[in-house]
Amino acid sequence: MKPIRLIRSIMVVGGWTLLSRGAGFARDILMAAYLGSGPVAQAFLIAFSLPNMFRRFFAEGAFNMAFVPMFAKKLEAGEDPKTFARDAFSGLAGILLVFSVLGTLAMPWLVWAMASGFAGDERFDLAVLYGRIGFSYILFISLVALLSGVLNAFGRFTEASFVPVLMNLMFIAAMLMADRFGWDMGLTLAWTVPITGVAQFAFTWWAAARMGFALVPTWPKLTPELKRLFVIAAPAVLAGGVVQINLLVGRQVASFTDGAVAWLSYADRLYQLPLGVVGIAIGTVLLPDLSRRLRAGDAQGGRDSFNRGSEFAMVLTVPSAVALVVIAMPLCAVLFERGAFGPDDTANTAMALAVYGLGLPAFMLQKMLQPLYYAREDTKRPFRYAVICMIVNAIIAVGLLPLIGFVAAALATTLSAWVMVWQLWRGSRGMGPEAQFDDRFRARAWRIVLAALGMGGVLFVAMMALAPMLGTDGLRYPALALLILAGVLAYFGAGTLLGAFHLSDFRSALRRNRG
Repeated sequence: MKPIRLIRSIMVVGGWTLLSRGAGFARDILMAAYLGSGPVAQAFLIAFSLPNMFRRFFAEGAFNMAFVPMFAKKLEAGEDPKTFARDAFSGLAGILLVFSVLGTLAMPWLVWAMASGFAGDERFDLAVLYGRIGFSYILFISLVALLSGVLNAFGRFTEASFVPVLMNLMFIAAMLMADRFGWDMGLTLAWTVPITGVAQFAFTWWAAARMGFALVPTWPKLTPELKRLFVIAAPAVLAGGVVQINLLVGRQVASFTDGAVAWLSYADRLYQLPLGVVGIAIGTVLLPDLSRRLRAGDAQGGRDSFNRGSEFAMVLTVPSAVALVVIAMPLCAVLFERGAFGPDDTANTAMALAVYGLGLPAFMLQKMLQPLYYAREDTKRPFRYAVICMIVNAIIAVGLLPLIGFVAAALATTLSAWVMVWQLWRGSRGMGPEAQFDDRFRARAWRIVLAALGMGGVLFVAMMALAPMLGTDGLRYPALALLILAGVLAYFGAGTLLGAFHLSDFRSALRRNRG
């Protein structure tokens, strides 16, 4: 994949992810308005996080990191990729079917492990009920992740990227119907979880079948290829488990402060927007591309892809991080403050968002550096790095809880992310030329940072000038739009003058995308 095609593919995935995040914002805005940060909201957020946590553990964060490079190489070499995909599909389905049943039965213990601060009040019983209704989601969404890996290896990013859009649209429709017909909002949300899982799976399976990969599960067989897949995946599974332990620590810390689970969740949604649009999109495209290039021995092509992807990520992620820190308060106020979501909720969510914003470049860099390891089927070193980050995260979150409260969870997440980046970067120094930054990247990187800092100053001044409008109903939406427009113009103006990027880079990618 040429660098311009790589950027085009990133823009396709990023565009669909942007649409998904936009729908996700609408979903969260409705949830905040209907439920605020109350017990039903906290219980549902914990219950919904359980299948998503294990999904990342089993599929996206581990199994797929081993499956995608192996499948891409088999596809490139014509070594019967369909049989390999079918065996992997059957094996994963068998494991998850058993796990879904066990997890549903063990729900009280899982909720306690996630949020022991809920014990003894209504949040605990609600979380157990909602969790039992929705835990089967892990089966469907994990199989969706595998099917998406198949589609991505073929360069079919649109179908896989539409899946989260479908989920968010279904949640929005469910909440509007619950409000219209007087249904219990918590139960409506809980039942929507497995229904969306079935819909997402059906759509992705259909998309793969159209390409000739109609994967019908058979009785799982431990073939030599599957054994190798599990051997490669095992360290990544453990690494994924370590990452989820970090999330567990954060939620445990938050569960002891009433409302904190919701505040952190809403802040997470905001910083996940640029991370999803840029970082996840690049990681999705880069892994199969690097895997194919390594098999073909194309080191220079791999280096070009890595550098142009990293450069494109910096152009969009660094200013996003600055903006999340500088205008966290008006963002949270305009997007969430209505109905059951009050000013105190806004202030606490904004505080968490600013802390997460400081870690946004680190989360993005992880998405860039990890494929360098997984494309080589090296999952052991990322696991060792993740263990160190788990220890750092736990020490910061638990140690600072008595001093700064629930914000300790967000700060621990940010600082441990930077520790992970440092380890991944240091470990990549012994790799081939495809893991090295080229002259163009080094020349542009500092200019991107400088342009983003200048934009931050403009945003601060504009925020002060627009403060009366931002606090007035009916005017706050256009005021926020003006604030964002000022930041965009300032950043791209400064970046162009400084030579941080050239607008022709984006025009070329867009022309190729239309073609």
